[in-house]
Amino acid sequence: MNQYVTGTIIKELREKNKLTQLQLSEKLGVSDKTVSKWETGKGYPDITLLEPIAEAFRISVTELISGNTIHNANVSANMLKAKFYVCPVCGNVIHSMGEIAVHCHGIQLDPLEAEPTDEKHMVFIERVEDEYYVRIDHSMTKEHYISFVAAASSDGIQMVKLYPEGSPEARFKISGVRRIFFYCNRDGLFSIDPVKGIDDKESGYDDSKERRELERVADMLFG
Repeated sequence: MNQYVTGTIIKELREKNKLTQLQLSEKLGVSDKTVSKWETGKGYPDITLLEPIAEAFRISVTELISGNTIHNANVSANMLKAKFYVCPVCGNVIHSMGEIAVHCHGIQLDPLEAEPTDEKHMVFIERVEDEYYVRIDHSMTKEHYISFVAAASSDGIQMVKLYPEGSPEARFKISGVRRIFFYCNRDGLFSIDPVKGIDDKESGYDDSKERRELERVADMLFG
């Protein structure tokens, strides 16, 4: 049963909530000796008690199971603070505006840390009327590919799921977009400011002929 909740977590949460073993036991309808057994690892709470225990500590069952208390200070719902999670088994993509406990295929997923784009993950961004056209210079084989591209504004996320042997490109409505994210299945999460991405390339990327030449050289250097 320790795969659900450990005695250490129960003790930490009980003490954090300034409850005695007796007070907690009364809330749960068990004896204080039972609570003591949980906390010393001599027994584990029945699965039917998970919800009452979580309620006693004023947290969710997910937080209780994970052992991580979630503090949602994201009251402004700023999507620029979005966190991305990717399951290594099925490739499922989850995003949140704050801290959550995420499990997929029995694995607890950690939030991805976005890195700046580099020479192996070059991004070409163009503004086409009211859209950003985003293309990543990257292979799309079954073993190595870009899984998704997302555009984040302060109040929304636009996401395009990509697949092996497809094209690593996407279009997003500009409408307040402040950050572009994309995920490489081998190297992780990357991000770039779309305006900076365009400004850095203004000497070449706004000229189609020169842009094609730059892309040709990039393909030769980085394959």
